[in-house]
Amino acid sequence: MDQTLLNIGFGSSLVSERIVAIVSPNSAPMKRLKDEAKDEKRLIDATHGRRTRSIIIMDSNHVVLSAIQAETISQRYAMLKETTA
Repeated sequence: MDQTLLNIGFGSSLVSERIVAIVSPNSAPMKRLKDEAKDEKRLIDATHGRRTRSIIIMDSNHVVLSAIQAETISQRYAMLKETTA
């Protein structure tokens, strides 16, 4: 099984096949999701101290924070899927 890595900024990558959703962190439900994941030790902070600009939800129920815009990561994900298809 070949695993493709998606760059989520600042040297951090995720296995693209395990991504369920890439969302903007601005809504109240997303802030709640982030807080719940932190309380349950499922939160992975890949922002390197910068402002959170996207939340990535994994199939393992982990929540990953990134300082890259959700739209940018979505575009990278789409380009990755095109090249591996």
